[in-house]
Amino acid sequence: MIPTELPQLLRPRALQPGDLVVVASLSGPLHAQYEPDLEQAVVVLERMGFRVRRAPLLEAGRHRWWSAATPAEIAKEFNALLRDPEVRAVIAHDGGQTVFGYLDLIDVEAIRADPKPILGYSDISLLHLVLYARTGLVGFHADLATPGLGGHWQAAPAARQAELEKLYSTLLTSTQPIGALPTTPSWECWRAGCAEGQLIGGVINRIVLAQATTYALPLERFDGAVLFWEELGGQAAHVWSYLQVLRHAGILDRISGMVVGIPTAIDGLDSPDASPTLSEIVLDVLGDRDIPVLGNVEVGHAGPNLPMPVGTRVALDAQQRTLSLLEPAVVRSR
Repeated sequence: MIPTELPQLLRPRALQPGDLVVVASLSGPLHAQYEPDLEQAVVVLERMGFRVRRAPLLEAGRHRWWSAATPAEIAKEFNALLRDPEVRAVIAHDGGQTVFGYLDLIDVEAIRADPKPILGYSDISLLHLVLYARTGLVGFHADLATPGLGGHWQAAPAARQAELEKLYSTLLTSTQPIGALPTTPSWECWRAGCAEGQLIGGVINRIVLAQATTYALPLERFDGAVLFWEELGGQAAHVWSYLQVLRHAGILDRISGMVVGIPTAIDGLDSPDASPTLSEIVLDVLGDRDIPVLGNVEVGHAGPNLPMPVGTRVALDAQQRTLSLLEPAVVRSR
């Protein structure tokens, strides 16, 4: 259950060169054909200066239904990583459909005792939301190991790869604010304006579903927040419906700004039959709410991802197409 008093922001300890980062199956399985991508992800993490280990459940071909293992088995391994003082960060190998199955099995006291960066997006964004609600933990909505570091990153130009490596390394190791995130030509101003607030978000379907559980973020967490979201698959009408749920829940009346990720494989966007664009859907649901909206930002399945440290303060200027991290995501020592 969520505590009655909102927990204070809980920043993990900053990583240092040689610290151990574990790649784990926190949701979906590792298919054998993606083993080379995972190996490349390990190379990237080692180039950042970290030691890397694979958790035991991260074994090619191992699966239970659509998951790497049963929810109880995944939770047991995850909790062991949270309790192990040698492990300084955990990065999910991939997303999937399993996190809902073990939300009630996570050792939140281990997180409070020794908070660590947990990296990932997609299904892992559910972990970030729930652990932020329960403990105040800063969640690292960032690229997954296999489809991200070992996949999208490898297809990017060399300059972009180097930029991302420096960005991720700085976010995990520095106690100084990063400032403005690197802008790309895809960013669009959908509604002008400026906002400053705590960064909250993830896959929009996970945001909506999380709010239907006992682990929902209290509405007060959204007061003045900058909401970021993205979506993979489904239909344009589904996105419209998810946004309507956020409207009915009162969330859209509380936030100060919105950042929308590049849509991926959503049926009905920009189709020849005069279907709406994603910006039209967003602005339709927002109505006359005067909040800035920055669209087509790399914060999801389109990849490579810009890291979004959930819970930290950011500044958004939609007209100037800037998003700045105003606070560090980690602390030097605890």
